[in-house]
Amino acid sequence: MNAAAITHLLENLLEAEFSFRKVGATAAELAALPESDREFLLDWVKRIASTNLEVAWQFTRRAPMLIGHMDRRLMEAWAVGACDTYDRQGLRPALQVLEEADHYAERQLEMTAGVLFEDVAGVLGNFVRGLSGRRLRVEQGESLYTDTERILLPGVIARFPVVADNFKLTKAAVALLWAQTRFGTFRADLAAACAGYPDPEHALRQLHGLETLRLSARIARELPGLHREMERLKARLGEGLPTGWDTVARRLAEPEADLEDSLGLLADAVHLADFTPWCYQGELKPEAVSAAFAARREKEKARLRVKLADLLEEHTRPPPGQPSGEERAAPEFAAGIDDEDGRLDMEITLDGAPIAPPDDVKALLSSIYLDFGEIPPEYLVPAGAGEYDPSLLGEQRADPDSVWRGTYHEEGALFYPEWDMGREHYRKNWCVAREKEVPPAHDGFYRETLEKHAGLVKHLRKSFEAMRDENRTLKRQTDGDEVDIDALVEALADARDGREMSDRLFARQHRAERNIAVAFMVDMSGSTRGWINEAEREALLLLCEALERLGDRYAIYGFSGVTRKRCELFRIKTFAESYGDEVKARISGIRAQEYTRMGFAIRHLSKLLNEVDAATKILITLSDGRPDDYFDGYRGQYGIEDTRMALLEARRSGVHPFCITIDREARDYLPHMYGAARYIILDDVRQLPFKVSDIYRRLTR
Repeated sequence: MNAAAITHLLENLLEAEFSFRKVGATAAELAALPESDREFLLDWVKRIASTNLEVAWQFTRRAPMLIGHMDRRLMEAWAVGACDTYDRQGLRPALQVLEEADHYAERQLEMTAGVLFEDVAGVLGNFVRGLSGRRLRVEQGESLYTDTERILLPGVIARFPVVADNFKLTKAAVALLWAQTRFGTFRADLAAACAGYPDPEHALRQLHGLETLRLSARIARELPGLHREMERLKARLGEGLPTGWDTVARRLAEPEADLEDSLGLLADAVHLADFTPWCYQGELKPEAVSAAFAARREKEKARLRVKLADLLEEHTRPPPGQPSGEERAAPEFAAGIDDEDGRLDMEITLDGAPIAPPDDVKALLSSIYLDFGEIPPEYLVPAGAGEYDPSLLGEQRADPDSVWRGTYHEEGALFYPEWDMGREHYRKNWCVAREKEVPPAHDGFYRETLEKHAGLVKHLRKSFEAMRDENRTLKRQTDGDEVDIDALVEALADARDGREMSDRLFARQHRAERNIAVAFMVDMSGSTRGWINEAEREALLLLCEALERLGDRYAIYGFSGVTRKRCELFRIKTFAESYGDEVKARISGIRAQEYTRMGFAIRHLSKLLNEVDAATKILITLSDGRPDDYFDGYRGQYGIEDTRMALLEARRSGVHPFCITIDREARDYLPHMYGAARYIILDDVRQLPFKVSDIYRRLTR
């Protein structure tokens, strides 16, 4: 491209005719660059212009002078940083970012090889969930530490010139912070333990070194592969034991070493050379741990006692023939803990007889054990009448509608990114989402629907019961009920060719255990008013009636909203809820709301599905049209591309999405969003109740 062609392109991209921007000199500078550099910069001008024309113009003016001195990834970070700043703070701060290009050049290593929090948070979150102990959230913070509820990571970690090494360093840091919560670093008040020394801060740093030695040895036993990488990273940076620490390290490497050993060695350690923090060590923040523990202690005690009261009622119902008023000895719970070889398993006995605790009770017991090293006896006393405190049990939710009224604020909201097709990058924390309850409608809709579709309900129940009990044929077995003809033909062909025949020549029937979780995402936009809304509600009721016979875990959420700042999810049924009168009333209470912003809803329900332990996870959307929203540019291709990206994210995380729509124009966009085989278009809304259950059967076979 010559200068004239570039001038014409820039005038169009930057709307120079209306802004009086003089692009000729800049076009000449771009024309003088090598073709690859020129194309790179013009591509970014186009992307930034989709966000803001003034930001794009200032980038265009500065970029030709910098392209020869900055790595391309660094240039991208600079451009994306300006756009992100514009999203969060507005035009003036974004222009200031563009003026600080030298600052980005100084951070060359960090920007080109550093690991970004948003790129690794999901992977490391899954890594932590796979480890034993309390479930820890991975969140972004100013520094690297844990408060025993969260693991905080900085926005960028960059100690090495290679991205892979920086990722391994981040994973090592996460593992060490997990080990602090798992192996008892915070079972004592660390600030109080150091307060008696002449320099408490120095004592805390030395204690941190002692715990790092002890926990590194534990990681070596629990995660030997990761520990080898940790040692390699330390060696790359020349980190090792300070002089005089060898004896201490040997003592803390013994399998039985615990926090008491570290505290016992602290008196000697304060006189040793300073323990320079290792690359993956992070910080100790006792005050943050104390705050988290204080917030958690009474809640977990109250929750466990209520759960034990439920278990007591379940396991002490009088046997048939025994009067219910007959006196019994006071029941007594006890907890058993298996904490060997890195495993953490919790057991409960009631009057000496073992009972199987539900998963939520196990999680509570594990969390309490991590805090105390035991289960305090007072925690094992079932709650009595009048001890049910919703504020402690965490069951009081703020009314989301009260937040939307008056001055807007984001307290307590969920934040989700959104894919900007023009920028070809995410807008970070762009959608402000809240969960709301669907107001239940205790009317006759449930009864009328079952009467209206009585024959279909009976057919669906039988069909789903058959699916629950159906056998699957396992082929190519060494023994079985019948000959596997395909395997036999192949074996005979092998014998004729002189090869050894396989002995896997049989087939047998096998009843497979179902391990499926399904989330239904229901369009509650304004366009569903009337027949569509009624058909959605009927379809959901019929589906629930059938699913109850099947036993699959399922949840139902509606979605709607107005602009990115009011994205709403409507709880109709969670995975943990049973299908009772309240859920039926919520289905009856589904009403059309506002617009159809879909990306945030897919991301939220994918997150909920990935928190369920299931082999197969399915997300089914019921919708009447394409993604759409009011005023802020979500209409058209932008909304379609964001929804498509959210669906790709879901598939990458192991969720299988499918769409059922009644939009006759859906063939224009659904294949692009879902793929050719992942959607169905219904010609008539009245077909919806009849089709949804059949589609579900096909998806989960």
